[in-house]
Amino acid sequence: MRIIDTKIFSGRNIYSHKPVIKVLVDLEELSDKTTVDFDGFNDHLLELFPSLIEHHCGLRKHGGFVERINEGTYFAHVVEHLILELQAILGYEVFFGKTRMEESPSLYNMIIEYCNENVAVECVKQSIYIIESIIKNESIDLDNILYDLNEIKERYELGPSTKAIFDEAKKRGIPARRLGNDSILELGYGKYSRLVQAALTDSTNSISIDISCNKQLTKQLLMENNIPVSYGDTANSIDEALEIAKEIGYPVVLKPLDGNQGKGVVLNINSPEELEDNFRIPTRYSDSILVEKYIQGKDYRVLVVKDKVSAVAERRAPKIVGDGVHTIKELVSMENENKLRGYGHEKPQTKIRLDRVALNYLEKNNLTEDSVPEVGQIVKLRSNGNISTGGSAIECTNNIHPYNIELAIKAAKIIGLDIAGIDIIAKDISKPITDCGGAIIEVNAVPGLRMHLHPTIGNSINVASDILDSIYPEGTPYSVPIVATTGTNGKTTTTRLIGHSLSRAGKKVGMTTSSGIYIDNKCILKGDNTGPVSARNVLSSKEIDIALLEVARGGLVRRGLGYDVADIAILTNIGDDHIGLDGIESVEDLAFAKSLVLEAVKPNGYSVINADDKMAEYLINRASGKLILFSQTHKNEILIKHIKEGNIALCIEEDSIYIYNNFEKTKLIDLNSIPITFNGTLECNVENVLAGSSALYGLGTPLDTIREGLETFRCDVKMNPGRFNIFELGNIKVMIDYGHNIGGYEEVGKFISKLNVSRSIGIIGVPGDRSDEQIFNIGVRCSEIFSKVYIKEDMVLRGRKPGEVANILYEGLLSGNFNEDNIKIVPSEIEALKIAVSESEDGDFVTLFYEELNPAVKLVTQLQSEKLNKNNVMLSALS
Repeated sequence: MRIIDTKIFSGRNIYSHKPVIKVLVDLEELSDKTTVDFDGFNDHLLELFPSLIEHHCGLRKHGGFVERINEGTYFAHVVEHLILELQAILGYEVFFGKTRMEESPSLYNMIIEYCNENVAVECVKQSIYIIESIIKNESIDLDNILYDLNEIKERYELGPSTKAIFDEAKKRGIPARRLGNDSILELGYGKYSRLVQAALTDSTNSISIDISCNKQLTKQLLMENNIPVSYGDTANSIDEALEIAKEIGYPVVLKPLDGNQGKGVVLNINSPEELEDNFRIPTRYSDSILVEKYIQGKDYRVLVVKDKVSAVAERRAPKIVGDGVHTIKELVSMENENKLRGYGHEKPQTKIRLDRVALNYLEKNNLTEDSVPEVGQIVKLRSNGNISTGGSAIECTNNIHPYNIELAIKAAKIIGLDIAGIDIIAKDISKPITDCGGAIIEVNAVPGLRMHLHPTIGNSINVASDILDSIYPEGTPYSVPIVATTGTNGKTTTTRLIGHSLSRAGKKVGMTTSSGIYIDNKCILKGDNTGPVSARNVLSSKEIDIALLEVARGGLVRRGLGYDVADIAILTNIGDDHIGLDGIESVEDLAFAKSLVLEAVKPNGYSVINADDKMAEYLINRASGKLILFSQTHKNEILIKHIKEGNIALCIEEDSIYIYNNFEKTKLIDLNSIPITFNGTLECNVENVLAGSSALYGLGTPLDTIREGLETFRCDVKMNPGRFNIFELGNIKVMIDYGHNIGGYEEVGKFISKLNVSRSIGIIGVPGDRSDEQIFNIGVRCSEIFSKVYIKEDMVLRGRKPGEVANILYEGLLSGNFNEDNIKIVPSEIEALKIAVSESEDGDFVTLFYEELNPAVKLVTQLQSEKLNKNNVMLSALS
């Protein structure tokens, strides 16, 4: 078996609303083999993975997959289930998988749900390796495979603090996206978006973080505000440290001035000799060392979130209990086998390390790692209880005294932290620390949450909830409205129309279209930007009040959606385009793919559907949220039924747009007041106006605002570039449009037929990734629309040979009985436009179906100027 291609779908996609990995595999020599063709294969597989019995498979029952392999199933199917099983063993809850033949006899596509992208990719490789090893009767070290997979999991998994916030955000419906492989989250959309890394938010002042990292400066500020701290000073040499210790008196504590996680901290030093022996430990982490008075008591971590103490935990140093048989080293190894202990942050507790600090601590107590403690003897392994060094946590949030709560909150405010971990040493946290000789010893800017989420003893505290409450207080929005528009034709015009209307109403609009990304009417990136990456670009902008996302087939099928759910989803129409690409083999396939946009709608949002479309009923059945239907006729049966149920609908009656809602009928506007409809003659733009108006109405936009937008939006190169842009060159008119499929050509044809023109001249071309049949049919249709045709070719041939598309169009024209003398093939788009205009006569109407807009507009503008100058010269001569 061989992996041909791997694609990652991190958001909702046409296969699943959960993240999936799509893998194309070549079974090669196994293409005609099944699981029963190799003796012992099934037994060996189930011996390694007995829990495969839990896989229901397509039979939808316990043991379904085992039945399949015993009957004999193809090996791509086995790979699919093994990928799911390996992920399940690693602790991931994944269930969805699907395998289908891509190309006979050996190519198969597997779609597998995943939680961790890097783990999933490696599980694919390991699954193939395991299956091939079983077939070859080779030994398999499953423990080693799982160890390596766990290593990848630990390397690429979100840290426990960040994951808790991620999970809580998802539970609340707040959009949450991981940025890269780090533990940084982007929460929300648009101007409400926020960045979070563990317990650090983007509102935390960087100066406050710097202060908290400087332990001596932190102490100074706390002391100035009458908060009890441990006395001490900073030393840059061992002599300075000895002098400070002598002045404040033993026992003392050594700390790196800017350390974290308890690294390099040495507690309870009782003599100059001991200080000299331990001074090198903190110097590994900082050049400056803090020498403080050692305070007797328990070690408490108080988590402050805004003006609230969210949780309190007592941290206890790692320890082992002697059995009279094993050495300390052996007992530590045995304790590290505890399922609650893992590497780094992967589990509630971290494995205990017998590092230099631990060995020094043992030595101080006349022990070594080879000592054998007596039965029941408790041996502490270090003086501090940091979770990251193997310590444990006892939940005690309800025990903290109100005075200590007040001190902790005050300390966080003094340093300027919205979230802080306040470290307190006290004999009893339930009493004021001033009464029992306690003190605040540190204020941490990025406190770990693991000890509160997974305490060793006590109940879990959902501190992530408090953090999200601080970021998004109750009633605070976390997302700007999202309008997603898809369909075969009309997406760009509809998106632009909505954007224009909202901009005039004072909204800052973020917009992705086939011509670029726009933020508040400024193009920040030119080109086709209708995929998920572009959507995320806009949604990350803190400038926007609303996001308008054009969603095209390519990005939808190949990458999925770039957002979670929309407030409004629009499907303009489903036409015969892109058939034969990316697994889309029919109009029904295209409707299925594009309906993903309708499925990803908020429960209180709206799906806007064209009731005139032949796939309307299918799309209505797949849509989420509430429905708004639109139609160019009030006699549409689907629309009538919808209106009779009291739902929202927009339609044309007597050349005006009417809105139906809750059994009431309201006139919106006359068609002749909407410039882009050309007095109602341009049917495709009537459709786009209905779609755009439906979305605006669904957003709650006032009717006067909708009317103003419709009345002021025009088909010119400024507002709607490349869509029915008409230029006058004296008595000749040139129209530039982006018709690139049969539907687009037909709309142009219907429009021209309603105009009073002498001759209709077409400059035609079709993208090379369309099928021969589609290209041919466009040629046939052009024979009915135009009197004269110039055939050009796109610069990007999309897999075609030069002249290939032009020849197919030529044959299509001839098959429509078009006069061969009225056809010219001019490969260059600009040259074809020049020749067409130069050979035109008064009253002619020239239409260019462009590939590159700007050069075409530049040429027409130049020709306009030349025509004007020529006329001015003639007028001057006559006068």
